[in-house]
Amino acid sequence: MNTPIVQLVPAAVLSRKKTSFTPWITALVFASLAPFVVYPIFAMELMCFALFACAFNLLLGFGGLLSFGHAAFFGSAAYLCGHAIKNWGLSPELGILFATCGAALLGLAIGSIAIRRQGIYFAMVTLALAQIVFFLCLQMPFTGGEDGLQGIPKGHLFGLIDLSATVSVGLQQLPLALYFFVLAITFGGYWLIWRTVHSPFGMVLKAIKENEPRALSLGYQVNRYKLTTFVLSAALAGLAGATKALVVGLASLSDVSWHMSGEVVLMTLLGGMGTLLGPVVGAVTVGTLHHELASFGSWVTVTIGMVFVVCVMAFRRGIVGEIAYQLKRDL
Repeated sequence: MNTPIVQLVPAAVLSRKKTSFTPWITALVFASLAPFVVYPIFAMELMCFALFACAFNLLLGFGGLLSFGHAAFFGSAAYLCGHAIKNWGLSPELGILFATCGAALLGLAIGSIAIRRQGIYFAMVTLALAQIVFFLCLQMPFTGGEDGLQGIPKGHLFGLIDLSATVSVGLQQLPLALYFFVLAITFGGYWLIWRTVHSPFGMVLKAIKENEPRALSLGYQVNRYKLTTFVLSAALAGLAGATKALVVGLASLSDVSWHMSGEVVLMTLLGGMGTLLGPVVGAVTVGTLHHELASFGSWVTVTIGMVFVVCVMAFRRGIVGEIAYQLKRDL
């Protein structure tokens, strides 16, 4: 019989706090107003990257596992979703579900191999296996090679709601149906991560991150917890990638390349590793920099690198992590 988790994690961490729905409602209101202020496609892309970063943070920030190959799940799900909708005629919700399950199975395969190693060796194994996935996406006939999988239709949600439809608001044509569908997916994925972190499973996961030998000596099957977290993180990364493919109508090699894996690490560290809000802030920051500095060409990478260096020097715990530390509360 396992030793109670209270021996692993301080009582202050385990104490149940009354959940306040005010932040959730506030975030939902602001997100609902975003398409009337920001270009809707850009806002939806930011939500997809925010979910991707949150999925990665579940693995790194709460599980202590650094993966350099998370783009394999993000990109492969984009291809699976696009192929299922475009060639098989699946509805968007079934296409996304199919791609998410595919990413979870890929996560199970890669995770089963990678968790046998720790530290930098774990990271290198994930990178190597992700490069195999990249090669497959480049060579397989249905992916479109270097051109990517183009012209992914948005379809009808549940066979009823046309996701390609727009609504006239002033002089703008806004894809509100697609936007609120993406918003629902993002909030659903974020809630799942929040619920996982605050569950008994999440408490054990934090304990393993803090002191793995002790957790192992107390009878917890550490590798099982790690693998479950890896698969869940891969599935949520796949959910983000499939949703992005639906939004932009394209699945490309950039979605599955090692650059994307590095970018999600940057988003997580910039926002604040181990915080729930940090990856969202990091994703919005990096995405906005990419968008606003696009005219600078290759200098975008240099600029983002400089911003990252400044933030690391000024905010050692990330932007949200430093704010949470100063306020003495979890964010």
